[in-house]
Amino acid sequence: MHHASIRTANIFRAIAFYEQLGFQVQERFTTEYTLACWMEGLGGRIELIQIPEPKPAPDAFGDEHYVGYYHLSFDLTTVTNDLTHWLGGLRDRILQAAQAQPEQIQPLTVLLEPEQQMIGDRVYEVAFIADTDGLPLEFLRVMGSRDEG
Repeated sequence: MHHASIRTANIFRAIAFYEQLGFQVQERFTTEYTLACWMEGLGGRIELIQIPEPKPAPDAFGDEHYVGYYHLSFDLTTVTNDLTHWLGGLRDRILQAAQAQPEQIQPLTVLLEPEQQMIGDRVYEVAFIADTDGLPLEFLRVMGSRDEG
């Protein structure tokens, strides 16, 4: 996959947020009518597109009847061995950035604190946060398999 595209109400806030996750702007450009950029990090590439006159996004995480794209997911298995610790570090980084730039960085919204989930034959540690526009972002890491023990 080349990239996942995210429409945002404020590209500068979105860039500042995704930079806290470890993404870096690779290319800035304009589409027919607005600002856009590609960012790379956490093993993937996202495209941010600023939307003039934005409308609030549906609550993809909280609305169990929502149909459509649900979330982006990032595998942190090689990044951390403790998702709770990683999320705490992210909270601290975002809090410090918010104090330094309150107009650009908002406090972190955690949708789901880290928890273990069995998916297929693997045990994962999974957490969800929201980006600046409320898009759910999943972070997971493989903890082991059902056969390990």
